[in-house]
Amino acid sequence: MGARRETFSGLSGMGDLTTTCISTHSRNRWFGEELGKGKSVEEILDETEMAIEGVATSRSAYELAKKYSVDMPITEKIYQIIYEGKDPKLAVKELMRRDLKEEIY
Repeated sequence: MGARRETFSGLSGMGDLTTTCISTHSRNRWFGEELGKGKSVEEILDETEMAIEGVATSRSAYELAKKYSVDMPITEKIYQIIYEGKDPKLAVKELMRRDLKEEIY
């Protein structure tokens, strides 16, 4: 799609991802933690007036991966959890049981 590899290794790529994962102020992290506690997507979204960007972004990333035939197993599981009601624990088990393969970059 025209992206440059350097973008992902900079602040707008890995920097943003890292901050989202480790910051206790991250709305996406909070959303994931609430899912992990067993709450439904609807319950979580009803509890806040804040935008949880990752909810819509996960759909976009999933659709783009399908469109361009890119294997993105974590994105696929996140999509299944949010939009198809997959149990998060089952999703993690499935990811951990995937066959190992070489990553191409």
